[in-house]
Amino acid sequence: MKPHNDWWSCDGGGPTPASRRTLLKSAAAGLAALLGGSSALAQVALTGSEKERDGDILVVVFLRGGMDGLNAIVPFGDSAYYGLRPGLGIGGPDSRSRPVSERALDLDGYFGLHPALGPLLPYFKDDQLAIVHAVGSQDRTRSHFEAMNTMERGLDSQSGGTASGWLARHLMAMPPRTGSPMRAVALGSIMPDSLRGGTGAIAIQSLDEFRLEANGRSPEVVERALAELYRTGSDPMTAAGRDTLKVLDAMRKLSPGSYRSEGAPYPNSDLGAGLRQVAMLIKADLGLEVAALDKGGWDTHVAQGTTSGWLASLLEDVASSLHAFASDIGPTMKRVTVVVQTEFGRRAYENSALGTDHGRASCLFVLGGGTRGGRVYGDWPGLADEKLEEGDLRVTTDYRQILAEVLEKRLHNAATERVFPGLSAQPLGIVA
Repeated sequence: MKPHNDWWSCDGGGPTPASRRTLLKSAAAGLAALLGGSSALAQVALTGSEKERDGDILVVVFLRGGMDGLNAIVPFGDSAYYGLRPGLGIGGPDSRSRPVSERALDLDGYFGLHPALGPLLPYFKDDQLAIVHAVGSQDRTRSHFEAMNTMERGLDSQSGGTASGWLARHLMAMPPRTGSPMRAVALGSIMPDSLRGGTGAIAIQSLDEFRLEANGRSPEVVERALAELYRTGSDPMTAAGRDTLKVLDAMRKLSPGSYRSEGAPYPNSDLGAGLRQVAMLIKADLGLEVAALDKGGWDTHVAQGTTSGWLASLLEDVASSLHAFASDIGPTMKRVTVVVQTEFGRRAYENSALGTDHGRASCLFVLGGGTRGGRVYGDWPGLADEKLEEGDLRVTTDYRQILAEVLEKRLHNAATERVFPGLSAQPLGIVA
């Protein structure tokens, strides 16, 4: 996936013979360099383990730019909503003044799904999709950079805390299930802050990049030489070398360029392409534990649109991509948990440009394995003037509560206090 920068402006022959001892001495750095510059082998050599463990695969999708949660999950049961958004409000399911195609899809009689998110409705009805509303952090800067950094570090606010990312701390707290260099993958040009500071994670734009770069030599010749080098031995570095070569062989057989979905087609978008590649890794059983993806473009200050337009097209891509992913991996979805989050929501009221400005609370989605779906979770604070926080929907659920619950229940991490320092865990019961 390509990075999305649209929110930035808002914030201002064969190898030469060598002894086995010499080659092993530099094996981690050497093979890592051959693998498109990633440090995969070096990381696995430090933490490698052949022991399989139960647990879900976690897929985190970060919607960068501040998704408007009030129009994604419409509080049509709150009468103040329509007074705040006379031009942007989405009609309720029974709104007779609007065509059916321009009405929210009823979830529970109070909240409705934006029509563009329609592909996700069956998952909600089948209890596979849970939604949390009025969720966020305590960062009040309304800065994309600050708010994203707070969330990706797993903090309540910018003050204090640790510089590492929450996903990195999770990986460091848990023994790897296998020695695979594909334990944690970020589909993008850079490593997200959530994965910074840990070992066992790589960032790639495409799985096609995971290949040997042999500096003018034949990759096949180099790979054969490395296979011979790592053929025997039980030390972690040698085992990691064998694991990496196995993944290379599996990736070659997988043929990313010719992969076809076994379910609904993926949309022709960065998010669709990213989730398609995550599905490939999962179905190939290459030891994936964590995947991180981004989708930018949510900074809808002007001409946001209602059931069509800017926001609707973004929501449609998210829904179509998630539906394609879930239908593609099929029954395997029972051991995959997808979390979709954003750094903050939009102001409760529309602006004069028929858009929405930076706000506070938004919503969060949990889809997949063990999800107790079919509910909109959270303490709804209301949209009446006296219930707003300086014109914003108040945050009533700390986003870390959901992430900690997913890590503990689905990835069996019993040390979530190390992942989210200072958090007093109060599970919402979203996952089993």
